[in-house]
Amino acid sequence: MKHMPELYACIYVRELPAQALLRLRPELIDKPCIVLEGEAPGQIVCSLNTRARLLGLRQGMTKVEVETFEEVIVLQRSVKTESAVRSVLLECAGAFSPRLEDRSVNGIFICAVDVAGTEGLFGPPQLLSKLVRQRIRSVGVVASVTVSSNLNAAICLARGLKHGVAIQVVTRGDEAKALAALPVLVLGITPSQVETFSVWGIRNVAALAALPEKSLIARLGQDAKRLLQLANGTRPHLFQPIDIPFVLEEQIELDFPLDDLESLLFGVSTMLEQLIVRAKSRVLALASVTITLRLDGGGLHERKVNPRVPTNEKQLWVKLLHLDLEGHPPPASILGVHLFAEPGATSKVQLGLFSPQLPEPGKLDVTLARITAIVGENNVGQAVLDDTLRASDFHVEPFSIATAEPTPIQKSSTLCLRVLRPAERTRVDIQRGLPQQVHFRSRCYLIQEAYGPWLSGGDWWNEAVWGNEQWDFVGKASDNAMLVCRLARDFIANEWRVAGLYD
Repeated sequence: MKHMPELYACIYVRELPAQALLRLRPELIDKPCIVLEGEAPGQIVCSLNTRARLLGLRQGMTKVEVETFEEVIVLQRSVKTESAVRSVLLECAGAFSPRLEDRSVNGIFICAVDVAGTEGLFGPPQLLSKLVRQRIRSVGVVASVTVSSNLNAAICLARGLKHGVAIQVVTRGDEAKALAALPVLVLGITPSQVETFSVWGIRNVAALAALPEKSLIARLGQDAKRLLQLANGTRPHLFQPIDIPFVLEEQIELDFPLDDLESLLFGVSTMLEQLIVRAKSRVLALASVTITLRLDGGGLHERKVNPRVPTNEKQLWVKLLHLDLEGHPPPASILGVHLFAEPGATSKVQLGLFSPQLPEPGKLDVTLARITAIVGENNVGQAVLDDTLRASDFHVEPFSIATAEPTPIQKSSTLCLRVLRPAERTRVDIQRGLPQQVHFRSRCYLIQEAYGPWLSGGDWWNEAVWGNEQWDFVGKASDNAMLVCRLARDFIANEWRVAGLYD
């Protein structure tokens, strides 16, 4: 087989702690925001957005120094949120290649993607880089992308990209030339090496690459060979791919306890939008959404919304969650929100040419949710007979919309039994153990045909007391009036009743 030439793309996300917190808070995009880490009073700035950087804020500032600036939004670092966003970014990168390697460090997301042989799917590297960046931008994160035939060169190029430069593609063999003007910090040198190079007057990668190898190794040790290979863009690397599970979930930690349901749904709407974008990228829809609220005091409040068919309509999901939380409000203030969605196929309901028109699934779900809020969860659905011979035993199941071809209705001569609730008392004349006449509603019917008896009143799999006897009969009155009904005899009360009439 022909060996495929190596080609790697590096996805580089700066200020991950700040971007992870701001992607679900669109109201803070145009405001200067900083992220603090550590314990008070020794908290320092670990990340910030562009607006804050333009004001003069920098990483490493203390909280006291930050307070000297006006109108700065202060956020607390959330490791859980960063981990969730890192999984989302890896999922985005996995849409372009199954071979990924996570090279992230503290506060910076770095993902190496093996894109060799993907030209037929996504075009040349320049177009591929634009598609990758657009895909990541759709989940609310800004990234830069570099492409090179050497993985380490692509990572060093990403570290050295200036603000405002989002894409750089290096032709095979030009790695050293592309790295030459960058500062030596892009090579990932240690603080002691930074001090040494500063004393020597080594400022950029080109100056480091020009040093003799043996003399440099004699002064810095064996790590000098690694630095020279990085500077020349020839450092080899054993690619170590990882598996990325597809999990549709989003979470956010609130800055203060929240009691207002409307404000909660405003944030949930943004989270649902991100879930829908991720589901659409795989040609899927949201089949169910589980919302878990972390409450003040350490409790959890969990609710699950499950419509009839999977859908990607954000407003429908917001409305269903709104109705469900109105009927089951959280018992305390809300400190955090977690959404988990189960994916489903984006199938459509296909009806026959002469089938009756069904209501729209979304409108049906909202209507049922409103009815459920009034009558209760267990009182909305369709009646299903139980597997028993007890009279009127049934349970309620949720409505469902079949997506398969509807079963054709076969015409038959079967009668329909109209059950009387309650059953009407009657008098039956018995001869030789068999009913002969029935007195019902001021008339006397002579039984012409009788079917029975059979016992009812218990479960066929249990040894229970069978306290009822039932008959089906056809009767005729003196004025030729016909009666087709079901008789029930109660052995315990020793009385007869008309249980139902056949149409």
